[in-house]
Amino acid sequence: MLQKREKTGIYGLDELLEGGLIANRAYLIRGGPGCGKTTLGLHFLATGSSQGEPGLFITLSEAAAQIQSHAEALELDLNHITFLDLSPSSEFFTEVQTYDIFSPAEVEREPTTRRIIEQVELLKPKRIFIDAMTQFRYLATDTFQYRKQVLSFIRFLLDGGATVLFTSESSVEAPDDDLQFISDGVIQVVFSSQGRSIAITKFRGSGFQSGDHSLHLSSKGMEVYPRLKPGEHRREFVLEAIPSGIPELDTLMHGGIERGTVTIISGPSGVGKTTVGLQFMKEAAGRGERSVVYTFEEEAEILLSRCESINIPARTMVERGTLSVVKVEPLQYTPDRFARMVREEAEVNNAQIVMIDSVAGYRLSLNGEDLVPHIHALCKYLANMGVTVLLINEVGTVASEFRATDVGITYLADNFVFLRYWERQINGVTEIRKAIGVLKKRLSDFEKNLRELQITRYGIKVGEPMPGLQGILSATPWFTKAEGQ
Repeated sequence: MLQKREKTGIYGLDELLEGGLIANRAYLIRGGPGCGKTTLGLHFLATGSSQGEPGLFITLSEAAAQIQSHAEALELDLNHITFLDLSPSSEFFTEVQTYDIFSPAEVEREPTTRRIIEQVELLKPKRIFIDAMTQFRYLATDTFQYRKQVLSFIRFLLDGGATVLFTSESSVEAPDDDLQFISDGVIQVVFSSQGRSIAITKFRGSGFQSGDHSLHLSSKGMEVYPRLKPGEHRREFVLEAIPSGIPELDTLMHGGIERGTVTIISGPSGVGKTTVGLQFMKEAAGRGERSVVYTFEEEAEILLSRCESINIPARTMVERGTLSVVKVEPLQYTPDRFARMVREEAEVNNAQIVMIDSVAGYRLSLNGEDLVPHIHALCKYLANMGVTVLLINEVGTVASEFRATDVGITYLADNFVFLRYWERQINGVTEIRKAIGVLKKRLSDFEKNLRELQITRYGIKVGEPMPGLQGILSATPWFTKAEGQ
């Protein structure tokens, strides 16, 4: 029997829940102060409200007026949501209420229970959010009584046909283990120095995506970015060579780079790595294909201006929708959030080439985490979707020993293109020049020689093979004999 699912309305969370929460069940949201528990509940109620479903927000700690103000700032639909404010009022303090004969729990429990019953029977809500369930602990005389009351309360709400979310305020002195056992599912939200994350730790009767996933709170509310699992995504594509449009470069690579492969373009600063990648995108634009550049270091406007100066019509490509240049602030994006952005380009906008410029900039978004598993997942996902990946990797300095990469990702590359500076002499004058070569190509053969690379106002020029160029693996490559003699 197909179970009815209730959408939470939170970007990515329903994906973790494989479609949403199972209806007519109770779920616990755990987490410390400021981690987003109330925002999650508001999204849940607002999603039902937008469908015309009555919702009930029961607050036992924060004033309802504050919560409503927060929801309005997020522009959430409150039309069908009723707020039941059971939080202490200012009069409670000024009147200094005391109980001489009965305990406070016995005195407060009956009116609180009565108000909840009245609202539930009057509204018949389909969605209920309680913040926080642990406040009921103070309306019970002991732990056994508290557990029994909570069980009875949840059963009462579920018997009315509602789907219930409730939060806990746990501590070492007052843990919420009992609520975790009682609930049908547990959603854990965390706010730490590494950022915000969310995890599903329990979900009766359904599968779910395990592990920690990135969470982001903004002026629009809560967004969840599931960790990318490349094996779950795949589409059919033709494994064909993608040319650069420069005959000499395509000859060097025996036709170009293949669709659905990962290419590392490596070399020192300023040698032309990004320009070579953009040349493949320029050619793809001529075929009507879309490409995306994610630049972690260079501003988008500077990149576009630089393209114009070397005969790559990047602005025109952007206007026609065949190119998108996205400036990414690495310290503002987690790997999961960035991966979601890339997924939208691949799945919604059908991008055929994705360039990450550069690996070092992407690494900053990891906040101390290991680079390899994240970039591995992203590259394998794109390759499975038939997207060609270009990774710009800066290594060394102008005059340094040859290194493939500094970060241990060469195993990812189906193709490895490297650029180097070299010296030549003409009539006793030494010049610094550039060379391009291929170190690795999985799906075809390639030239073992290097070719001279020039970047001019007319575009990229690639020369004939240079068999006399020596010392490529040393700090300063050279010719065996001086030119021009």
